[in-house]
Order: sequence, then C-alpha cells, then structure tokens
Amino acid sequence: MKEQLAELILRATKANAIIRTTEIQQLWSGYGQILRCELAGGSCPSVIVKHVQPPNETNHPRGWNTNLSHERKLKSYQVEMSWYQDLAKQCDDHCRLPKTYLLQNQADDILMIMEDLNASGFPLRKSDVELKDVKVCLKWLAHFHAKYMNVRSDELWSIGTYWHLDTRLDEFNAMQDLELKAAARQIDETLNLAKYQTLVHGDAKLANFCFSEDNMRVAGVDFQYVGHSCGMKDVAYLLSSCLHEEDLTHCESGLLCFYFDALKKALSKYSQPVDFEQIQQEWSHLYNYAWADFYRFLDGWNPGHWKMHSYSENIKNKVLKQLS
Repeated sequence: MKEQLAELILRATKANAIIRTTEIQQLWSGYGQILRCELAGGSCPSVIVKHVQPPNETNHPRGWNTNLSHERKLKSYQVEMSWYQDLAKQCDDHCRLPKTYLLQNQADDILMIMEDLNASGFPLRKSDVELKDVKVCLKWLAHFHAKYMNVRSDELWSIGTYWHLDTRLDEFNAMQDLELKAAARQIDETLNLAKYQTLVHGDAKLANFCFSEDNMRVAGVDFQYVGHSCGMKDVAYLLSSCLHEEDLTHCESGLLCFYFDALKKALSKYSQPVDFEQIQQEWSHLYNYAWADFYRFLDGWNPGHWKMHSYSENIKNKVLKQLS
C-alpha cells in the first residue's frame, strides 16, 4: 500500500497502525480495487477501502470497451461518492448501509474509506437463499423506497439502475429481439413517467446485501447506480438474482405481497404523505415493465443469459402484447 493512502486511512480512523491489508476484489474492468484494512487502535477494528483508479486501457469481460462505457463507469463512482456525502445519512437500521470515514475525489482518483460491515455484525454473503432470506432483502428495499419516496437530487442518476436505456445504447444497438427493441423506448418511458417515484438502489442483487449472523437483517452496499425511478426495478432485479424460473413462477405473488405489506408499514413509519393504495396499484402494474426493461438489456449485453428463461420471456411477451 502506498504511504499516502496509508496515512489517509490512519488519519480518517484515528488508528495507530494498519496491521493487515487484504484485497476483497478488483473493481469491474480494472477500475481499481476494494481492500479490507485491519487496524490497531482508533475508532474501529477494520475498514473497507474502495479506491477507484481508472485504467488507461479498459478490459471489459464482454468486450464493451467504448467511450460511453467508460464515461458511465466514471459517473457511477462519482454518483456513489455524492450519495454517501449527502442522502445516505438519512438511512436508518431498517435500510442499513456502511458509514463513511473519508470521501475524496482528485481528478477521477476516487477514494472511499467506509465501515467494515463484517465487523459491525453483517458478516454473511450468500449465493443460495431460502425464501425467508429473500424477504429480508425485500424488507430492506421497502424501507429504502419508503424513506426516499419522491426525493430528487441532481447529484444522482436522473434514472436509476445500471441498465437504463439511455446509458446502454451500445447494448441496445446489439439487440437480437427486434420486437422488444422496437418497444424498448416505450417500456422505458412507461417506467419513467410513473406518478410515484423513489430512489432505487440500482444494483440490488443478492451479492450486494450483507446478512447478519442470525439472518434476520441485511445491510446494502455498492451504490454506484442509485437514482430516481419506480421501486419495481429494484424488486424485479433482486428476484432475478435470487431465484430461478420455477421458484419465480410459484413465489412471485407471495413475494410481491410481502414487499407491498412492508412498504405500507414503512411509509407509515416515515410519515410519508402519499396514498399507499395508489402506489401499490401503479407499481404492481409496472413490475412486468421493470422486468421487460431488464430483459431488454440482457438481450443486447449477453444473449442467452441464464436469466432469459421462460418466466422472464413470458413477462416480456405480456408487456409487448399490452403495448401492441
């Protein structure tokens, strides 16, 4: 570790020394790395360091090495830093996320020193889940969406999610499903014109939730694509990351009911002046549109992806039929 970075970590945490540094992962396409630093003394036993250093040449796993892709990634890290600087402070234990010790941006060299959620009681990461685990994540999303209902910020994505159409024109041009391609703009506009908008996490996959040891709570991480949209984008994407087509077919109704019940309680908890019945009616209708919107991205990005199964194809076809 470079001496300057080590000094920043020690100063931000008031620690005496860095005992051990472990790389957790490389950032997508070689844009930096995430480290865990174990500390001696100071305010915490360890921290997570997210250090963004854009490469001179990118190496995207699927070959999407365009200027548009590069600008999107850069903006995503700037958005994440802005999120932690401002609106993230409104989150509570019902939509837990890491605290920050230092945020710094110097000519696109972005440094975020954050709470280590492992040390704070959220040490579990899951690749396989039971329905009760999915519900814990849905409850987090419900509180997140309720907390930020109708909130706007120019510092975030104007439309949240990493697959938003206007930021994925390379993938749009590569689409193979021509009927869906023709309807893509209308699907996007239907979601964007929803009366009830909130902030969406934007990448609410299972891997971005840290579970407590008793599996009763989660904390969310990775807010690069937080922005304004309909909450169903997060819900559809979470379910796509957790469940296969057979489970989705059988459990969709029950899981959506669970989410809306949690949303109703969260809106009341936060004293949001909105009509829950109208939100539920509008967003229930938009669930299929959110799924079809993500299917559109997959069709251009990675045709034949395992999420393009019969369940998602049936939803896409329902939407196309409604629009025809």
